[in-house]
Amino acid sequence: MSIESSVADRRFTVDRQALIASLRAVLPEQALLVEEEEMRPYECDGLTAYRQLPLIVALPADEAQVQAIVKVCHALKVPVVARGAATGLSGGATPHRDGVVVSLAKLKKIISVDPVSRTAVVQPGVRNLSVSEAAAPYALYYAPDPSSQIACTIGGNVAENAGGVHCLKYGLTVHNVMRVRGLTIDGEIVEFGNAALDAPGYDLLALMNGSEGLLAVITEVTVRLTPKPELAQVVIASFGDVRQAGDAVAGIIAAGIIPAGLEMMDRKAIHAVEPYVNAGYDMDAAAILLCESDGTPEEVAEEIGRMTAVLEQSGASGIRVSQDEAERLRFWAGRKAAFPAVGRMTPDYLCMDGTIPRKRLAEMLDAINRLSEKYALRCANVFHAGDGNLHPLIMYDANQPGELDRALAFGAAILELSVKFGGTITGEHGVGIEKVDVMAEQFSLAEIAAFHRLKAAFDEHGLLNPGKGVPTLARCREYTLARVGSATSPRS
Repeated sequence: MSIESSVADRRFTVDRQALIASLRAVLPEQALLVEEEEMRPYECDGLTAYRQLPLIVALPADEAQVQAIVKVCHALKVPVVARGAATGLSGGATPHRDGVVVSLAKLKKIISVDPVSRTAVVQPGVRNLSVSEAAAPYALYYAPDPSSQIACTIGGNVAENAGGVHCLKYGLTVHNVMRVRGLTIDGEIVEFGNAALDAPGYDLLALMNGSEGLLAVITEVTVRLTPKPELAQVVIASFGDVRQAGDAVAGIIAAGIIPAGLEMMDRKAIHAVEPYVNAGYDMDAAAILLCESDGTPEEVAEEIGRMTAVLEQSGASGIRVSQDEAERLRFWAGRKAAFPAVGRMTPDYLCMDGTIPRKRLAEMLDAINRLSEKYALRCANVFHAGDGNLHPLIMYDANQPGELDRALAFGAAILELSVKFGGTITGEHGVGIEKVDVMAEQFSLAEIAAFHRLKAAFDEHGLLNPGKGVPTLARCREYTLARVGSATSPRS
């Protein structure tokens, strides 16, 4: 399926001038962008291989204006795509050609920080890192820390169920959000979750985390804050073989150790990052592990001792422990800069996001190396190794004929292997456009039909972010037929 056709399956008949007039009746004139030059910055998110201009971009300043926009769009049957900082990597914020992009960038107030209940109430346009900065005077912070945390927003984090380098111990966004307030497509204000530890009925709060803008437009989020540990230290272990590093990850978890962070980088990633950040990584290593321990000084010392023993038994050729906070942050700065560092080496890249059982990390790395040779494209690997979340960075040049197609096929092959190895097609980046067809690899037609029924319960006319997240049953069949080259049907 072509890139153009995969941006959205459906076309909507929209009278653009009538839509503009209706929106101008409820919004200030400066809150609408209607000229092509004005809308061009909104044509894609972090997945730049897919680009599409919307009909209109709306810039609401508060929840009331968001409500007015969705009511107009619902009445006129116009698609709505909510957008935050657009740091997402699966095309989830790619505009619909017949729709309105609703940018939530102006909803950036931190409404409250409660150090007693350890919560913060924020609008969706608040940056991830800003929450921790606001909580810092109370010795608290917001634990999920995606690599893009200086730019990504809480609304987007909820939409994609973002993780980060410390998600192994402290959980993903879903584990750190207590309440989500938003608007359904008909303009109804809804709230999921509350300040209590639990709530009766269906777990709709969990449903909103990772819903990718398909069910509601988020306008407010209550997040859980975590006490800052007394001490944190990072162990960096170098390995001469990536299989040893993968086995070391499994060994650490098998020993009953749950580090605050457990990350892995292969040689290509190390060679991209070190000249860019000067993090102090071993340039001779085939792979490195970054293992963080936090807690009281006594707890940290004991855990680092246990981790070091496992790393040595696994064949680590070198082990270093951060000696102060500045060095710890420098070690992590390298890992968090992996994406921009690779961007300096190649005109374009795809950042994939599959998840596999930890015990199969080494096997997956070998498979990715073989795929790299098959498709004649370089690939640097960074992993949230502790929970098996892969981030292969497939390098290509879109200006070279055939390279984008090879990169997309390479990425699809990695996702198919993730499912084959007992994992999933996404860990934290979401499905969006990038993986919508590969959903047929993991889910049966019956399961996908259930997803559509759930979507219809919230959005009967399919106006919220159409063409994303869940494929039509017809597309599932097309995907399977194209893959096997026969009349074999998808799993049922």
